[in-house]
Amino acid sequence: MANILYSYRRCPYAMRARMALQYAGIAVEIREISLRDKPQHMVALSPKATVPVLVLPDETVLDESLALMFWALNQQDADGWLEIDLAAAKALIQTNDGWFKKALDAYKYAERHPEKTQVEHRAVGEVFLQQLTDLLQHQDGLCGQLPSLADIAIFPFIRQFKGVDSHWFERAYPELNNWLTTLTQSDLFNSIMQKHPTYLA
Repeated sequence: MANILYSYRRCPYAMRARMALQYAGIAVEIREISLRDKPQHMVALSPKATVPVLVLPDETVLDESLALMFWALNQQDADGWLEIDLAAAKALIQTNDGWFKKALDAYKYAERHPEKTQVEHRAVGEVFLQQLTDLLQHQDGLCGQLPSLADIAIFPFIRQFKGVDSHWFERAYPELNNWLTTLTQSDLFNSIMQKHPTYLA
């Protein structure tokens, strides 16, 4: 039995998991799901029914993207993605996955969050953007080298933030935009963004 990865191409959590697996040279059978018709096998293995879900040949299930990244990098980490200040990296990722993700969703779907204007939602997220910009003033990556665990775990979410208004983002955050461009134009990112047919259980 091969490693099976239930994934959704545009999901940022699934993106970072696929990148870690690809980088670590771990072969997987990618099962691209439909969000409206999730495979029952996936839901049975991981009742929270969100991607990514990695199923190993011994039927071990990894269904948290960050845990999946650590698992992959512990198999192989040729370029030292983990050779950074892991406490600082985990703190950044926690911020990204916590209140920044909520701000991102409110900014993307402002019509669902009428308690603030879209610009006001954007301003909440900008607190994190500025924090990242400050880190990139004197180094290539968020934890020094580029890429590292922190860069790969965070950039798919910044990519979504930029996507709401790319012209504004490029003007307001040129350093962050350059960092993002380096990652999104990488061979590794392009390799994991290939389209797969929807898996029909």
